[in-house]
Amino acid sequence: MAVGSARGASVFWRWWTAGTTSAVGSAVGAVALPLTALTVLDASAFEMGMIAAAGYAAWIVIGLPAGVIVQRLPMRRVQIGADLARAAAVISIPLTWWLDRLTVAQLVIVALVIGFANVIFDVANSTFLPSIVSKEQLQSRNSLTSGTQATTQLGGPSVGGLIVQALGAVPTLLVDAASYVVSALLLRTLPERRTEAPDRWPPMRAMIREGWRFVVHHPVMGPCMWAATAANTVCGAQQALYALYLVRELHAEPGLVGLLLAADGVGTLIGAASTNRVTARLGTARALIVAGFVSVAGALVIPLGTGWQAFVAFAVGNAVFSAGVVVISVVTRTYRQIVSPPELLPRVMATVRFVSWGAIPIGGLIAGVIAGALSGRVTLMIFAVAAACMPLVLLASPVRHLRDLTDHQRDDESAGPPTDRVAGVRG
Repeated sequence: MAVGSARGASVFWRWWTAGTTSAVGSAVGAVALPLTALTVLDASAFEMGMIAAAGYAAWIVIGLPAGVIVQRLPMRRVQIGADLARAAAVISIPLTWWLDRLTVAQLVIVALVIGFANVIFDVANSTFLPSIVSKEQLQSRNSLTSGTQATTQLGGPSVGGLIVQALGAVPTLLVDAASYVVSALLLRTLPERRTEAPDRWPPMRAMIREGWRFVVHHPVMGPCMWAATAANTVCGAQQALYALYLVRELHAEPGLVGLLLAADGVGTLIGAASTNRVTARLGTARALIVAGFVSVAGALVIPLGTGWQAFVAFAVGNAVFSAGVVVISVVTRTYRQIVSPPELLPRVMATVRFVSWGAIPIGGLIAGVIAGALSGRVTLMIFAVAAACMPLVLLASPVRHLRDLTDHQRDDESAGPPTDRVAGVRG
């Protein structure tokens, strides 16, 4: 339940500031880390895919247990610990570089550590928000969060590219490390989320299975998860290939790379700013399908053209793709937070992210292999075609019959409690 309005607003803005601070640093690091691999260690296409995949592999390893961990442990302390772990991992890169011992293997390990910390932090973060914001405010707050992320993605890569050009890729990573420390200090000021703990927790496997069944068997939440999985597979390929494509195939300078990658932030900002307006006009269910087709169109444009036209196509396609994806993200995340029973929410969020975010490293690895045999441009086009799975999954589900996702929930309530018919758990 959300806290009182004044106190709740104060808590929200401190929570928002902590997330924004670390996001700015992460946006800078998102440029500095791959450029470190490319310019300092001369990484191959497959090694770039490995680094990109390592950043999200943790969702496959601990994605499901993360929901149980977050539910059982003090949430604020978990988030602070994750921030400090990320800071330590990033700082290790400049230290070993100064000692002339930096390797691609270390970059993969650092990406793994950051990924494991991200899993715990993100599940805790998405679970904490509904406890300080009313249901009526959730979509607008989620849109604000996505819009803020867009702003950091817009400015962060540009600043990161310029800093890399001025100081070098490795020293720029210190900005990322510092942002995690500041975030941890801010999170220390937040109250612990109070929840009633049973005298004895059920076995972890049973708790994981309960969250899994609720999501997978839910006629709306399940298809939304698979659509997000398709989107993230494409995102994983893009993250693995963007720097490689821009630097080695289009011969872009680091500063230009940062500017072009910032187009993702432009699209995210547009999508976040327009989500409420689009869903009000079309309905949340219809908006998801339209956003899926918009994303496909953007992905198809990204690898087109040569010379300056290729740079324009990359920027425009990247922005359009991101705008569609963020609408899908905000709408489905808000729906999960509203519909999920409070005691299941951490496990619901963990289940969805285990499946959908677990697709990111898979997409990155596959893209690295294909790009090594063909080229970055051809591989990006292949994944653009694969992006069509986003709207097609939704069209093949009950979502196509709805105006708003919550319309299905109302139908269920007229027939009986949704958790009785959908979850089929805990007995």
